[in-house]
Amino acid sequence: MALSIVHKDTKFQVGDIVRVHQKIQEEGKTRIQVFEGTVMSISGNGASKSFIVRRIGVGSIGIERIFPIIAPIIDKVEVKTAGKTRRSKIYYIRSKSSRELAKITRPKEVKSQLKKTTKAKYKKS
Repeated sequence: MALSIVHKDTKFQVGDIVRVHQKIQEEGKTRIQVFEGTVMSISGNGASKSFIVRRIGVGSIGIERIFPIIAPIIDKVEVKTAGKTRRSKIYYIRSKSSRELAKITRPKEVKSQLKKTTKAKYKKS
């Protein structure tokens, strides 16, 4: 059960929103295609490590892709926002709406800001 993974000096974990840059070869030319979504799980050991990324496509259809970490087609992985989850596999987000999903994968710094504002609001003077 892996909680975080490293790909070319980029460390990410379950719950993060990442952008995976993938090389695609068509008719002798190569191009980069970006797949952006939430990391649902990280599994495997050593060379067989992989991670699952989920995003919501057109028509509110969920799209999941499995990426092996040592695949030569993966150019780079960018962490867009760092999420905070309590579980190592967040398969339960499949049944959540996008609004509920935003609460689950809220960035760490946003939660700390929310606590500060609510404490200041209800502070007795």
